[in-house]
Amino acid sequence: MVELNKKYQIGVRRFGLINWIGFKSLWLKECNRFMAVWQQTLLSPLVSSLLFLSVLSLALGNDRGDVLGYSFISFLAPGLIAMSILTQSFSHSVSSLMIGKIQGNIVDMLYAPLSALEVSMAIILAAITRSLLIAIISIIVFSIIVKIPINNIFYIFIFGFLSSFILGSLGFITGLWAEKFDHTATVTNFIITPLSFLSGVFYSIDKLPEFFQTISHINPFFYMIDGFRFGFLGNSDGSIGIGIIYLTILSFLMWFIAFYLYKKGYKIKS
Repeated sequence: MVELNKKYQIGVRRFGLINWIGFKSLWLKECNRFMAVWQQTLLSPLVSSLLFLSVLSLALGNDRGDVLGYSFISFLAPGLIAMSILTQSFSHSVSSLMIGKIQGNIVDMLYAPLSALEVSMAIILAAITRSLLIAIISIIVFSIIVKIPINNIFYIFIFGFLSSFILGSLGFITGLWAEKFDHTATVTNFIITPLSFLSGVFYSIDKLPEFFQTISHINPFFYMIDGFRFGFLGNSDGSIGIGIIYLTILSFLMWFIAFYLYKKGYKIKS
């Protein structure tokens, strides 16, 4: 009898500090989710960016003067790519949680042996993966159409990574908070779109009055766009060092909020 009790004794499976298998599985599941509809998730942002580029270059002209020492279209292209990275990273995280809550399959993550750290990081890193794929595709296509130099790949990667990490975390937070897709549209229309359009995507902030330049330097989207563009052009409107420090701190804060809310189960069953 003692041998039977020992033989069938139920134990606790130990994964170590991190359940790497579960983390990888969730990350792959999230990547497969956007790859299954790659025409919508990867090509659609490229088409939108090309339309912006075409309309603005035709309306304003490419000979309207140098911006940071480059033609307007060369200045505009990296900003449009960066804006696609921001919006698509947010879109992935928020849609992942919203679909799970609405369809009820979010319980798959809740019942799985995954911690809040593993769930939040897997979804956010999947959003980053999607954004970086969009960036690579956009850079290849834009380089065929527009003459854009590549000054430093490191800055392109680090600002692309930090930007998509912050927006992926914001999307995670929004996905927990929102109860329907109208709520997510509110964040997009009143936070992401205004901040991205006022970040210097279409203009150099040197042309703004001093008061508005000061406001622009508070906007984190300015450092995302400016640092990403610096990787291409080698010129920037702001300080690259301050931008890296600012975005690194902000990325940790945004992730911690996402992690904490998920751990507490904030509106997880809404």
